Amino acid sequence: QNQLVESGGGSVQAGGSLRLSCVASGYSYLPTCVGWFRQAPGKEREGVASIYMGGFATAVVDSLMGRFTITADNAKKTVYLQMNSLNPEDTAMYYCAAASLSRNRCSEIRRGDFPSWGQGTQVTVSS
Repeated sequence: QNQLVESGGGSVQAGGSLRLSCVASGYSYLPTCVGWFRQAPGKEREGVASIYMGGFATAVVDSLMGRFTITADNAKKTVYLQMNSLNPEDTAMYYCAAASLSRNRCSEIRRGDFPSWGQGTQVTVSS
């Protein structure tokens, strides 16, 4: 059974860093597009970053560019989200999601484009 399993969340102080991992368990290979999303309490789920596996083209939402980086290890079927200079506004449940998308569509990081989702990993940033 195909599953996306996130890990790496936790509690950090403002200014700290975390690296989240998303393992595509049961998949023969990573889907063409893997994205990271987050949902803070009382807010809608929003896109954070995506990676297109054909060439590893990446996209990060403008507000997080420079602090968040997405990478992938195809051999490990794992996608990572490196988060630096964290602040309390980054507190949220972080989810990875997968889809078969084109490169351009993948870069748009639209929640509705992703049919497969992990259970999420909680990130809490204290001031």
